[in-house]
Amino acid sequence: MAALAEFESLVKFYGSHQALGPLSLSLPGGAVGLLGPNGAGKTTLLRILMGVIPPTSGTVRILGEEVNPGAKAVRRKIGYAPEGEALFPELSGVEAVSFAGRLVGMGKVESIERAHQVLDYVDLGEARYRRVETFSTGMRQRLKLAQALVHDPALLVLDEPTEGVDPEARIALLELIAELRAEHGLQVLLSTHLLNDVERLATHALVLRDGRAVTHGPLSELKRAPAGGYLVRVAGGMDKLQEALTARGVAWEPAAANLRVSLDDPREVLRIVAQAGLVVRHLAPFELTLDEAFTQAVAGGASNA
Repeated sequence: MAALAEFESLVKFYGSHQALGPLSLSLPGGAVGLLGPNGAGKTTLLRILMGVIPPTSGTVRILGEEVNPGAKAVRRKIGYAPEGEALFPELSGVEAVSFAGRLVGMGKVESIERAHQVLDYVDLGEARYRRVETFSTGMRQRLKLAQALVHDPALLVLDEPTEGVDPEARIALLELIAELRAEHGLQVLLSTHLLNDVERLATHALVLRDGRAVTHGPLSELKRAPAGGYLVRVAGGMDKLQEALTARGVAWEPAAANLRVSLDDPREVLRIVAQAGLVVRHLAPFELTLDEAFTQAVAGGASNA
């Protein structure tokens, strides 16, 4: 599978302000979350990826092809659902989706036929002739997804796709996006401040701060606690395990129903448990939540990536 995106010495200035870079890294194919606080450079990066604005220097490739502003071949591979309204309220649902198809070069008949298909897919078939201004927030988010899908892209770029929707609509939308990834093979780049959305949809993440990458990689690696250790739960008395660990000078702390044990070797954990006459019920590496990992990454400063 080709890399979702590749950046080589990517830099973007607005006047004298350096908004992005230098950025040199590769994002793997699949589903990637783009994270960062306000002003981190996420919007600038998306605009460069879409070919809307040029970088000041450096190169960008999407699915193996170099991105240049106005390049239609690459643009047709991307389906984009922008943040905010980004809709013409006087249009009907089918007109709005057909219009998006025409913008990427589809013919009139083809774009209308395809608009009907994707509206059915996102469960807006019954509202296809209603004016967009009558749509609820959840319906508008699904309509933007339909616009992004109309030309059958290889990559979906989603900017805050669940913004403003109620919990039930949010779950339905996330399930739909996950289905597109799992059953139809679409690659996904998800920019959002909702870390639960990233954890649900993505396998990798890129975290930006002040225009630079502070970390990127598989979510499992990003959540790996710097201090390490293991979560342990035993049958036979957690107090006995605490006593055994303390007697051996091993640091531990409560973690819900488990103990977080400050040992890097799980075999050593098992030896202590066995010597104490206990039985292991649960043993797993300690991980941060994605929120904790994100907070630590942003607070830790920018890398040279």
